[in-house]
Amino acid sequence: MPNSSDEYKRQVMKDLAEGSKETLTEETENYQNFDDFAQRSSREERRNLFSDLFQKDRITPAEMEPELQKAVAGIQPNQRDDVAREFFKHLKKRGLNERDLEKQLGLSSHNPSRMTPEDVAKLASFAYHTHPDIFQEVLAIQPALVKFLSNPLVGAALGAIAAKWFGRK
Repeated sequence: MPNSSDEYKRQVMKDLAEGSKETLTEETENYQNFDDFAQRSSREERRNLFSDLFQKDRITPAEMEPELQKAVAGIQPNQRDDVAREFFKHLKKRGLNERDLEKQLGLSSHNPSRMTPEDVAKLASFAYHTHPDIFQEVLAIQPALVKFLSNPLVGAALGAIAAKWFGRK
């Protein structure tokens, strides 16, 4: 009888088999791990990867919300502040100000340094639902959040990247 680990492995292999071959080109840099990728890759490289990966047809908002809650809780408070600032900055360019978003989303504060992990997760989820391009851009700027996502599709994509990194040594 298959256990959840076996099911997860099958899902990862299926997702890898169906993955975008354009995402990982031969010109991809050799990275030691995700942190190395986050530090040395360009914002454009991360944006391209994340725009392919984080789409509603691949990971539904219902799947993404609990992942965001876990991911935001996993990052350092200063990184969480930076993520919130980036979301507010990009959403403001679309005419959405911090105070209105605070009321609309039921946030405890519109000040990034006073926001709880739950507040930042709500803000990230809002962006994923309504402005996926902003969501992808913020992840490209603040990739620490991605490291804490565990959805099998995310895991499959990061696994493909890791296989590429280690396979080219």
